[in-house]
Amino acid sequence: MKLDILAFGAHPDDVELGCGGTIAKEVALGKKVGIVDLTRGELGTRGTAELRDQEAMAAAQILGVAVRENLQMRDGFFVNDEQHQLEVIRLIRKYRPEIVLCNAIDDRHIDHAKGSKLVSDACFLSGLIKVETTDNGQNQSAWRPKQVYHYIQWKNIEPDFVVDISGFNDQKVEAILAYGSQFYNPNSAEPVTPIATKNFLESLSYRAQDLGRLIGTDYAEGFTKERYLAVNSLADLL
Repeated sequence: MKLDILAFGAHPDDVELGCGGTIAKEVALGKKVGIVDLTRGELGTRGTAELRDQEAMAAAQILGVAVRENLQMRDGFFVNDEQHQLEVIRLIRKYRPEIVLCNAIDDRHIDHAKGSKLVSDACFLSGLIKVETTDNGQNQSAWRPKQVYHYIQWKNIEPDFVVDISGFNDQKVEAILAYGSQFYNPNSAEPVTPIATKNFLESLSYRAQDLGRLIGTDYAEGFTKERYLAVNSLADLL
């Protein structure tokens, strides 16, 4: 299955939090989108890895993505080395996306920046014909995505561009809330974490509203880029 967009997250829920609205919109526009989680989030304070597996699949259905896979790297301890790069390369070559979305380039959780660099490096290496990989015993062809974009997470990184997600923010929030073990629930007896507060949950929408305000729409999500964006005409920027 060839995908238009492949979104990577260090943990289940990273993609939903960072670019869930953009994914929902692209799916509605007819694009084939997939999600790859690097880890199962097994070090998370709340819930279990098994529960997050179930929550991730429920969130994927809400967003309407074509596929979701988990590479089962070690939460907190995966590294950007040859072994891990090859695991990511295999999926890039398997799905051959035009665009890859991945973690923030800098963030509070150490896995986010690690995951960001790991995926970015793998995207480059995936285009080298002398890097050999196989899938189900078959040799894979080299493939390099045309663009790698990084979504924004805990830190307020200034975006290089924003995507209007008006009409899709509610779907994004619904996908986030599919992770019932992770986010604000006044009836939960589990420990309170930075992302399990009412303030954090509400901040997701008011950040999107603020970015939307700056471009004259209701909601938007921000991204950083690795190279110049090219347009054929100034009219493409309207």
